[in-house]
Amino acid sequence: MIRLNCFFKANDGEQYKTALEAAKELTSYSQHHEGCIAYDVFQSATRPDVFLICETWQDAASLDKHSATPEFKKYSPMMRQCGEMKVEKFEF
Repeated sequence: MIRLNCFFKANDGEQYKTALEAAKELTSYSQHHEGCIAYDVFQSATRPDVFLICETWQDAASLDKHSATPEFKKYSPMMRQCGEMKVEKFEF
């Protein structure tokens, strides 16, 4: 099993909104991808420019397939243009 914690910090308030909408769209698709155990977006209660995408995947093959989907290729770059993304990866 693989867990990804993707922390996003926006460049500014308007870009935060754009990135959050992209994250929500990506989440709506990703929750139905083969091998997805959990996938959700969480907004910070203390920092208005930060959100977290928390993903859990069955295995590396499932994560690789997810990363190759058209929606990932569309929404991930959109988020990265709006701010910084830090990814933590844990394998169980």
